[in-house]
Amino acid sequence: MTDFNPSTLSSLWQNAHTQQWPQGTLYVVATPIGNVADISIRALYALQLVDAIACEDTRHSKPLLAQYGISKPLIAVHDHNESDVAASLIARLQLGERIALITDAGTPAISDPGSRVVAAAHEAGIRVMPIAGASAAVAAMSAAGLDGGFQFIGFLPNKSAARLSTLQRLGSAQTHLVFYEAPHRLHDTITDMARSFPSRCLILAKELSKLHENIQILDLSAIDSWLANAPAPRGEYVLILSAPAVEVSDSVPEWHNTLTTLLTELPLKQAVALTVKLSGASKNTVYATALSLKL
Repeated sequence: MTDFNPSTLSSLWQNAHTQQWPQGTLYVVATPIGNVADISIRALYALQLVDAIACEDTRHSKPLLAQYGISKPLIAVHDHNESDVAASLIARLQLGERIALITDAGTPAISDPGSRVVAAAHEAGIRVMPIAGASAAVAAMSAAGLDGGFQFIGFLPNKSAARLSTLQRLGSAQTHLVFYEAPHRLHDTITDMARSFPSRCLILAKELSKLHENIQILDLSAIDSWLANAPAPRGEYVLILSAPAVEVSDSVPEWHNTLTTLLTELPLKQAVALTVKLSGASKNTVYATALSLKL
């Protein structure tokens, strides 16, 4: 049983209807990353309103839109034609059309086509309106249990040598790093991460929002055992490499012993919060130290 009233959806739809939907605007619309129910009322309203929808793959977007009862002219915009198609889209926008930009899954222009179309719209003085929604990177971070900021990297190079070089360059970043990876490269990428950062942990998020969703926290220093027993990768993956621990100098901060003691009695986040409260130390510094002590 549920107390949800379906009439609420009608009210929300009416709310979207009363908002401003200017002509001659490029609407950058986020679509679900796997679960078709993860779409906003505002996104649905925009998609049924626009004159055309620019999408990464029409063969994928047409059945997705059909599930919402939406049928609109579709324009293919992908890595190989984006620059050329951008010009024709700008011309249509300048005539006053509303055009939506979507990708196969998630938010356009985030490791997906769309950035060149958006840049061209800005350059032409066209209004760009984002319709917020799903993002695999943000969804994974929200379920990772990591404090502090993060840097989104996207896909690493295909070849191991180039991948290791990129990881080495990223090694100095003092924040969590978020990557996307395809199943056929997953184990090779994790192996390279372990070679580059054996003292860090890796959060592996698989098939977010889908039936076989799974989130694991892996110790890269013991990754050989995990790889030996891991099933063949399937689906889509987000990888989050934890930030480097703050190196403890010869002069150990006064709060270090407090943190060490609290970690034996409390969950990590509570131990960090109490240490910060008692000492006034930087939350990020204490958290990074706690994470290194837990590994």
